Amino acid sequence: MRFSRSLLAPGLVLAAALLCGGWFLQQGIAQDRNVYFQARLLEEVLDRVAEDFVDPVELNALYGTAIDAVIEELDDPNSEFLSAYEWDNLRIDTEGEYAGVGLEIVRQGDWITVMSALPGTPGERAGIRAGDRIVEVEGESAQGWNPDRAAMSLRGRPGTEVDVRIGRPGIEEPIPFTLERATVQILSVPFTHLFQDGVGYVPLRVFSENARDELEAATRGLMADGATRMILDLRGNPGGLLDQGVALADLFLDEDLTVAETRGRTRSQNSVLRTEQGESFPGLPLVILIDGRSASASEIVAGALQDHDRALVLGATSFGKGLVQTLYRLSGGNVLKLTTARWYTPSGRSIQKARADDESAFDDVVLTLSGQWVQRSDGEDRQPYRSLGGRRVLGGGGITPDLHVLPDTLTDDEEAAVLRLDRHARGFSSAVFEFAVLYIQERPDAPPGSAVTDADLARFRQHLADRGIDAEAAALERAERYLRFQLEREIARRRAGREGEFLRLMTADPPLARAVELLARARSQQDLFDLVAAEESLANSAVQAPGGIAGDGSPGAGSR
Repeated sequence: MRFSRSLLAPGLVLAAALLCGGWFLQQGIAQDRNVYFQARLLEEVLDRVAEDFVDPVELNALYGTAIDAVIEELDDPNSEFLSAYEWDNLRIDTEGEYAGVGLEIVRQGDWITVMSALPGTPGERAGIRAGDRIVEVEGESAQGWNPDRAAMSLRGRPGTEVDVRIGRPGIEEPIPFTLERATVQILSVPFTHLFQDGVGYVPLRVFSENARDELEAATRGLMADGATRMILDLRGNPGGLLDQGVALADLFLDEDLTVAETRGRTRSQNSVLRTEQGESFPGLPLVILIDGRSASASEIVAGALQDHDRALVLGATSFGKGLVQTLYRLSGGNVLKLTTARWYTPSGRSIQKARADDESAFDDVVLTLSGQWVQRSDGEDRQPYRSLGGRRVLGGGGITPDLHVLPDTLTDDEEAAVLRLDRHARGFSSAVFEFAVLYIQERPDAPPGSAVTDADLARFRQHLADRGIDAEAAALERAERYLRFQLEREIARRRAGREGEFLRLMTADPPLARAVELLARARSQQDLFDLVAAEESLANSAVQAPGGIAGDGSPGAGSR
């Protein structure tokens, strides 16, 4: 019996193995065919519901709901299904001539958020700011909208109006605005400036189709006037055409160097963008200014020049917009816009930054003198990388500057006072504009940089009261520094355009002042890196010493 069992056992094991092996084989086949099974199952469910549900249901509507659910499951605000009608409208808007309100927007959480109000556009003139949330358009809630839908709702014929309601940090109720659409035409380089010590300054506002040519012409013009060092200001630049970003980086890098790369799940989504020409301005020391509104192509340029040790990046960490979308044509003229890859800098840093949820999006933010919200600190653990020359650079999303310098910010009391004014945001912006026009009419011969006097401020307070803007005297007094800044900026802008505004306000711009000061002391790009490294070393020594206090090179007396 014992012998029989010993003979039988291997047979049982073999039988079990064959049976289980067959079962595992069947499972493998079932797994391969699972996707087809699920697709058929979905179709059966939809057909059965459409045919036998107690109330009539349209099959097309059910399929649309199913598609929307698939896209929603991705939890990616950049991926979306566009019907043939929506795609045609979007294509006409983006390829043809159209009018808009000049707002660069992204989706953060459930809301469309303003990245920047482009200079000279209806959105900027009305007083809409970066960080504002579009909560309603023409009476319809914008919660859950994607950027394309919001863009289509804001665009229209020139001269027509669109009503929006804006959510702003610190303001409980949404602020109503009526914006008149206009044809938006923006120069990439609106002006240039030459500081002492041969420091040239070029602001690049957007990557339009002429961005590279405008920047090259501006740089050559400044060099002809004596510039031997350069500041490229990408603050507030939301991006634009990718090919212009690559071409612009090409101006400052040698031939056949990596500008950026994309990485996706499939080989077809992986690519490397390289420079094609030799450097146009070899040896020209360069500082790039960035902030939390610098995005997309701005980040590609700043990251590439930082990684190749071609520029010192100064300011605040950029926005972190580093996803690649691919358009797939579907049957019936429909289109699927799908996120398929991420952008990476030459050193391998991902540009995409994880977005904060709605509750924490405005944590650790502070209001600047210019009225913009900025992040006081990054709030994220930053992974160290090495530039191509061995310098320490930081990853973690966005482009982290080599030197962190915040703009001039408001104190707690000043911020509270400004938030009271912001409850009348639309009326306040109009009042500032009207007062500036009146000021210029009364003083046609006054220099563009004229300072606002105490008497002017008193008149402006009365102007606010006459317009029905109920702002208590104590709040206006605490916001005096902010009021002066806004009035002087608007007066300079109306009298001498964007360059006049820049000249009036550049003394209240700590990041710019720091860039000018560093460049004035540097004869080469390496000098810039050495200066910053020496200051960091000194600051670290001061922190480690008993009772030592290290400064961060940030704002002055009015900041915190």
